[in-house]
Amino acid sequence: MRVPLNDSLTRFRLVAVADAPGQRFGTGEGSINVSQDLQLLSGLPPLVREGDRVQAMLTLRNATNRVMDLRVSLTGKASLETGEQAVPTDVKALRLAAGQAQELTWDVTVPEGAQRIVWEAQAQEQGGSAKDAMRTTQAVQPAVPVRVLQATLRQLDAPISMPVAVPADALPAQGVKRGGLQIGLQPKLSTALPGIRRYFEQYPYTCLEQQSSKFIALHDSAAWEGLMGQLSTYQDADGLFAYFPLSNHLTQGSDVLTAHLLSVAQEAGRPLPTAQLGKALDGLAAFVEGRLERRYWSPRPDDEPRRIAALAALARYGKATPRQLGTVDGRNLTTWPTSVVIDWLVLHQRMADAPDRAAQIVAAQNQLRSRLSFAGTTLRFVNEESDAWWWLMGSGDATAARAILALVDDAGWKEDLPRLVVGTLARQERGAWFNTTANLWGALALEKFSARFETQPVKGKTEAKLANAGVALDWAVKPDGGELRLPWPAAGNGTLTVTQAGEGRPWATVQALSAIPLKAPLTSGYAIKRTITAVTQKAAPRWSRGDVMRVRLEIDAAADMTWVVLSDPLPTGAAVVEGTIDTQGERAEGQAWPSFIERSFSAWRAYFDHLPRGKHVLEYTVRLNNAGRFQMPTTRAEAMYSPDRFGEVPNAVLEVQP
Repeated sequence: MRVPLNDSLTRFRLVAVADAPGQRFGTGEGSINVSQDLQLLSGLPPLVREGDRVQAMLTLRNATNRVMDLRVSLTGKASLETGEQAVPTDVKALRLAAGQAQELTWDVTVPEGAQRIVWEAQAQEQGGSAKDAMRTTQAVQPAVPVRVLQATLRQLDAPISMPVAVPADALPAQGVKRGGLQIGLQPKLSTALPGIRRYFEQYPYTCLEQQSSKFIALHDSAAWEGLMGQLSTYQDADGLFAYFPLSNHLTQGSDVLTAHLLSVAQEAGRPLPTAQLGKALDGLAAFVEGRLERRYWSPRPDDEPRRIAALAALARYGKATPRQLGTVDGRNLTTWPTSVVIDWLVLHQRMADAPDRAAQIVAAQNQLRSRLSFAGTTLRFVNEESDAWWWLMGSGDATAARAILALVDDAGWKEDLPRLVVGTLARQERGAWFNTTANLWGALALEKFSARFETQPVKGKTEAKLANAGVALDWAVKPDGGELRLPWPAAGNGTLTVTQAGEGRPWATVQALSAIPLKAPLTSGYAIKRTITAVTQKAAPRWSRGDVMRVRLEIDAAADMTWVVLSDPLPTGAAVVEGTIDTQGERAEGQAWPSFIERSFSAWRAYFDHLPRGKHVLEYTVRLNNAGRFQMPTTRAEAMYSPDRFGEVPNAVLEVQP
């Protein structure tokens, strides 16, 4: 009998079972070890940062009973926007005794601008046949990311001319500055604008709402399907979805999140798995009818607005009933925030058997129209200061986008819609809106508006010039648009011009990109203090590979907020330690405990469903697994649905000895 084995160096247990008539049976078993004369094992960290000086490690093992003379090479190719760049290393010679294992190291520097490094290692016995090879891909992140400093969106019905200047503190200190001017060109608004696309591509946090918003806005069908495959892990016994997979610390889902997820999925035409969708609709129905209760901290009563949001989600799937409408009082329409007025409008638009339906639609539209206000071309709401219910993931930006979606098919608003769209776009800052929900609703609104109103094709060429550099986009070659990039001028400043030669009026998003290091703490609602102490340290006060450190994070919150994240970077190759003797003595102070803790290769993150005002302390433990000189990004606290409330502190470079 032939038994195929997979490509693993391990032990296999083989079991044979015999069965015959007359209740006769028997078993036998044995085990085999799969080995290889020469084994090459990677010690490369899975993630590094630009500018890191890292000791790249490989372990060679001689599994034979003879001495081996080896030739070992390690080659790396870094992928940059401009192409590939070799990471220099040398070839090493090594003699391994029988049964011996030995570690080899190479000192490498991660190139600036690298996105990933593909490493290939080869070991060949000299004068023999033993050999091994491996390939691995190493992710690269920036220690100081290139960010959007300023952005503007205009329709090219006339040439654009604007002065530009590179920021004084931009990196690198010498030579060509990182970033530059990026001009995104689109024939219409039916695809995600460059600013929205960059916002979601660089967004670091990972709750269910944030992942679903990102995948829908970026039209990433594969990622959406992957998330839907995990959806059951977020759903509680009552059918409601939680922000993170259920655990001992997170046992209940949220009616707010469930109503939002069902609404955006339906609006975007993204199906949810049938079993999870059915349970979610039942859970929302039970919440509306009072058979299911969810209580959360909130700065003001919100039971009725939450029920209306749940009813609007049910109506999108044809599951809202006239009897359920009796759980809310439509006479309170004038007291509701504008987002709830829109939910009330959507509910009656999609519920054909709603009592007094036509009158309720008119009342909601009149209430919405009475709250619209324009500051120049920017759309505002007369009660905006009290209208953005951030604890329900709301914002003025999201409300403006949702208003467009609710009115785009109404003939009575046809003349108003272009002004609403321009006014909503004018609310953007640095090319994007306030938070994840606002950017998703905004992307959906622009797509729907474009499909209804933008039909003229774009022809000819669009040219952009800055100093002595110029680039152009030919619409005959790229009818769907594209991106033009210009470097910062050597003189430090200049005038950018963008012109359209030909038919049509394309949309141009101009973004000024630069990498500027944080030099002093920022406090806007949260003050952070970070300290590290040694748990074990071989050569104090220096850090060495294998040492264990304790990280203490103190955060002082100026006000109660919901869904706050505290993100702290990990040194390259380091690992968070859990459940060992090294973690004894970890302390936590304050009135809050994280609902979810994320441990990735790049950062340790704690998510709080509610972080009260006052001082809070968290500690975690890290083992240093690689030697080198590591760049450390900032430590940041942020209210995810009110991101103007944040705190950020810079971190010093960390040196770890071999």
